[in-house]
Amino acid sequence: MAPVKGKLYQRLLFLVVFLPISGVLCFSELFFIKEPHDVTAMRKEAVILDCQAHGESPIDVRWLKNGVKVLENDRVYRLSNGSLFISEVESRRGDKSDEGLYQCLAQNKYGAILSQKARLTIASISAFTIQPTSIAVTEGSVARFACKISAHPPCIITWEFNRVSLPLATERITVLPSGVLQIHGVQRKDAGNYRCITTNIASRRRSIEASLTVTPAPRPPLPQRPRIIVGPQNISVSLHQNAILECMATGNPRPILSWSRADSKSIDVYSTKVLGNGNLIITDIKPQHGGVYMCRATTPGTRNFTVSSANITVLAPPSLVEWPESLTRPRAGTARFVCQAEGVPTPQITWFKNGEKVHSNGRFKMYNSKLVINQIIPEDDAIYQCQAENEQGSVLSMARLIVVMSEDRPSAPRNIRADTVSSSAILLAWDRPQFNADKVIAYSVHYMKAEGLNNEEYQVVIGNDTTRYIIDDLEPARNYTFYVVAYMPMGASRMSDNVFQHTLEDVPLRAPELSLTSRSPMDIQVSWQPLPDKLSRGRVSAYRLSYRTSAESTVSQLELPGEKTQHLLENLQPDTIYLLRIVAATSIGWGEQSAWTSHRTPKLSSARVPMAPELHLEPLNCTTILARWQLSPRNSASVQGYRLFYHEESQSERAPLQLRALDNTYTIGGLDPRKKYHVKLLAYNFVGEGYQADQTVSTTGCVSVRDRLVPPPPPPHNVYIKSNSSSSVFLRWSRPAFTSSQTINYTVRCNPVGLQNASLVLYLQTNEQNLLVRNLEPNTKYEFAIRLHIDQLSSPWSPVVYHSTLPDAPTLPPSNVKVTLIEEDTALVSWKNPDEPNVAVTHYTILYASRNAWLAGEWQVLQREGTITMALLEKLKPGQIYFVKVSASNNMGDGPFSLTVELKVLADLSSGHDPRLSRGNTHSTAFSDGFYHLDQKSMTGITVGVCIALICIIICAFIIVCRGKNRKFSAFKAYREGAGTSGTSAAAAGQLGSEGQTESADVSVPMLSPNHFIDAKGGTNLIINSLGPVQPSTEKKEKWFSFSSNAKKDSKALQIVRPRLLPARLHPC
Repeated sequence: MAPVKGKLYQRLLFLVVFLPISGVLCFSELFFIKEPHDVTAMRKEAVILDCQAHGESPIDVRWLKNGVKVLENDRVYRLSNGSLFISEVESRRGDKSDEGLYQCLAQNKYGAILSQKARLTIASISAFTIQPTSIAVTEGSVARFACKISAHPPCIITWEFNRVSLPLATERITVLPSGVLQIHGVQRKDAGNYRCITTNIASRRRSIEASLTVTPAPRPPLPQRPRIIVGPQNISVSLHQNAILECMATGNPRPILSWSRADSKSIDVYSTKVLGNGNLIITDIKPQHGGVYMCRATTPGTRNFTVSSANITVLAPPSLVEWPESLTRPRAGTARFVCQAEGVPTPQITWFKNGEKVHSNGRFKMYNSKLVINQIIPEDDAIYQCQAENEQGSVLSMARLIVVMSEDRPSAPRNIRADTVSSSAILLAWDRPQFNADKVIAYSVHYMKAEGLNNEEYQVVIGNDTTRYIIDDLEPARNYTFYVVAYMPMGASRMSDNVFQHTLEDVPLRAPELSLTSRSPMDIQVSWQPLPDKLSRGRVSAYRLSYRTSAESTVSQLELPGEKTQHLLENLQPDTIYLLRIVAATSIGWGEQSAWTSHRTPKLSSARVPMAPELHLEPLNCTTILARWQLSPRNSASVQGYRLFYHEESQSERAPLQLRALDNTYTIGGLDPRKKYHVKLLAYNFVGEGYQADQTVSTTGCVSVRDRLVPPPPPPHNVYIKSNSSSSVFLRWSRPAFTSSQTINYTVRCNPVGLQNASLVLYLQTNEQNLLVRNLEPNTKYEFAIRLHIDQLSSPWSPVVYHSTLPDAPTLPPSNVKVTLIEEDTALVSWKNPDEPNVAVTHYTILYASRNAWLAGEWQVLQREGTITMALLEKLKPGQIYFVKVSASNNMGDGPFSLTVELKVLADLSSGHDPRLSRGNTHSTAFSDGFYHLDQKSMTGITVGVCIALICIIICAFIIVCRGKNRKFSAFKAYREGAGTSGTSAAAAGQLGSEGQTESADVSVPMLSPNHFIDAKGGTNLIINSLGPVQPSTEKKEKWFSFSSNAKKDSKALQIVRPRLLPARLHPC
């Protein structure tokens, strides 16, 4: 009794200690037990969208439809468990329809979380998008009708011929699930009217009727090369759905259709089948099924063929590769959440804070799939969710940020003020905190643009000896927002109040870039793009356009209002080079003028030359510009090609690039960053060069925007992995090159590749630079990543390293072992892989032996690679019984052998019986496996038994010979006594001969005789029972009929005894 009480106390102590710890280690303050799923409903039907949240009470559940709160009423309301009930689904137009995406939002004191999205669809059938059309075909060819409709849920499509339903598949007619009707070998009786019927739970629709007209084929039929009349089409198929590739061909003789992959990979025979006369259908499609498939139509017996191909794209819903982790951070610290997903198409990542979308602005930054929160404040304590979404679905993962605050932190700085100093500087001033001001060691000034989204927040740290600071790197004519934070050794204060201030305008930093074209020999169309805010430094109030000829020094000037972006210069001289430049102004004054840009006006001629192309230049990066153009709609002249000129401003013009008439884009590379380039394009024909288009463009800078955030520590590197066993892996890594006297801890993340359940990710903590990860699955590919933690900072994850655990030795034998005699001395052994997951097989071992060799323990050995599941047993001896068994092996060891399968090879195959028969006898297998490991005593006993049996056989043979001599003597004597008794003696001799034949007959595996047949579709007149085919015996019945009834009884008794003697062949007496 005492041990029982001790165990009870141990369990109670375990619960008391473990339960509080589990609450700390696992984030379980709020999560969903049930989430809504997609549903399709009939109109006026009741629908329930499940939602059940678990966590600390009270929990408030709300519902959103397309991101907007659902207004409850008598028809739509929330149940007590949080689910949404719609008593009658409505399908009205606009916002009154109940169709849409629904989400439930659960909230308690820790925060709020969103459920996955569920789509409510009302069952419907729309109008036909494709209907069958009437066709006329020749007799013996192929006919095809198509039918397509959009419906929810998808329709079942059937066909009618003259208003009578057609079967889905016959020898000549095939109905594809996609709605296509195919008729091969068209006959005159196929002529008539066809229509398709579409049905789902919503309704049924009938298409219009289309007639099929059959015309006589020419006699004799003319030979035709194979031609694919309907080939496969590129399709995108969702994961686990079915893909159908249609292929129809015609020709004389009728072509043979075959399928292959363009990448030479084998087609998955387990998920793929041919439907009808050449259509390929792939069921339960998986990512490995994606690729290019080729349908080949070949004329039998020739090399004439044609090919048509199509690509299958497998669409996959998002699955998370890396999940955000819950974090604990101090005030004014930095939190980083990582979320990576994969899917087809590529998923989009969206972040939510307590159910509301997070925008990249100020302290919140989103870099690709990462969410970074700088200068953490108490209001950032919340639940954050990462949503990966594509058109195939969405997946959510959540993590919590806990903000830790010091009790004796200073209060926020007071009375913050901002004064504009210039177009790029603002003076910021503040008062010291009211409480604990003596503990302040530094201030941080934060500022960012006040307008727009995705603005970068900047931070400047200054000492505690001043409360004034000038920010002098601002942009002119911009509004900014500022706040200040006070720091102490144990943490930071709250943010001060925000203050807004704007900088003054300044003169434009740069002039606009000009684009010049001519519409006639006496004008120039001047256009330009408005300056961006960074360059205008205020509102542009005016432009000044200057121009002159290259031969004159007199400059003409025009002032244009700031709203204009183009101007036409008229009454110019033909075939003259003009120089033009422009300058912009704000209320402060004029900016810098652009460099002179040259343009030649066209010649004054009646010849028809191409008009100036419409040129557009776009900087792709700091060294590349993309030029795009198109001919003017007013151009009527022919074009033989284009000439493209470009050079850096103030540099000489280079030789032109010759481009084809079909070209409309060109990428100009190898340029210098932050330079202005002049680009000229013109078209030409046999008359001469056409009007030119001139434009200037500036390349961008290659220097990235400086990151003023405190960088995190670098991640560990040189990660080394080695598999110790089938369930453990050893990891070793190097510490990054930085010096620190503080303790460094490491987190190791481990999960199988492709894992979709975030709760199964394994996180292990250690302060060493190595770790043995245990309890892994054998022969499974895992991904590992490591990060370090120091002084409340965490490094990014190291690059992911992939490694597979070693496989286990097989513990089960191969399954479904079969042996089939395919020739007189050759048998085929086939089997399936062992029925155990995550076990690799490198090779198979096949043991086989005749009965005599098996009794002696002598087996013949064959080995095959692990990818092969069949083998040939050759040079088998007639009249022998063979035993076969198979085992699976890998580098870790050998598995057990399968049960022994028995095969009989006949001595005489002339009787017409089928030799292709294998038998697996589980009763005989039990002891046959044991004979493979015989000891000396057992072998002696077997030898003595065999000798006794041989002696008995010799004695029996001697007795039979003696009796035979006596019968011959009696028969000779009876013959001499008279001819009257000769018939009786002959009958007796015949009966004896028949009996002797029956006694000596062997139980054999029959082969097909010439009297039997098997047609091409599997039909046969052969009768098969449990022992094999039954031989028809009409002649024998007539022969036996002339005998007495006793002979019949003896014959029947003999036939009954023969099957019973079959198992005894393993135990000869």
